[in-house]
Amino acid sequence: MRWRLVMAWLLAGSAGPAWAGQLVVRVSDSGGHAVGDAVVSLMMAATASDPAPRPVTRYVDQRNETFIPYVQVLHPGDRVVFRNSDGTRHHVYSFSEAKAFEFLLRPGESSPPLTLDKTGLVAVGCNIHDHMIAYLLITSGQALVTPPQGQVVFEHLPPGHYTVKVWHPQLRPGQVQPSVEATVAEDAPAHAEFALSLIPDPRGFADREHLDY
Repeated sequence: MRWRLVMAWLLAGSAGPAWAGQLVVRVSDSGGHAVGDAVVSLMMAATASDPAPRPVTRYVDQRNETFIPYVQVLHPGDRVVFRNSDGTRHHVYSFSEAKAFEFLLRPGESSPPLTLDKTGLVAVGCNIHDHMIAYLLITSGQALVTPPQGQVVFEHLPPGHYTVKVWHPQLRPGQVQPSVEATVAEDAPAHAEFALSLIPDPRGFADREHLDY
């Protein structure tokens, strides 16, 4: 009987990592309101590099003269497709160092898949509608985008010390990217909080609280 218990324990241990560390990150503005579309990224003080995730294809829609989503995280090797769901033409472009491109899309058309092979920030615009803006953040590390509730949760983290950084397209110009230190343990969730000073949304007149993201 004892050897069966030992074998069961060994098999359970070989099924995956033993840690179950969790980090909860909340992002708000200077008035205490939850902030969506913030990119929260993690960097561990010392760890072996994780294997590169399998490339995926993401989509950026154009509806009501708005790029949806506003902010998206991708990894090197991922592809992005721009889709025009409006009744008007869009001229999608970027001059960003990480990826430069342009697509003229008629109503109902989609761009060919565009491979993002470098890390960095890609600012996307429309050459016909100046109020249309979107951002693609390409990173090789762990990163999540906050929903409107302003909170993300990183699961299954190895215990240790982390640097947590946050970026938002409406951070005030010249502001240093906010960062905090967090310690993740196995027995209780770790927490980090940010209060950002943001400029007004530059995307124009659309009622974005009622758009279907």
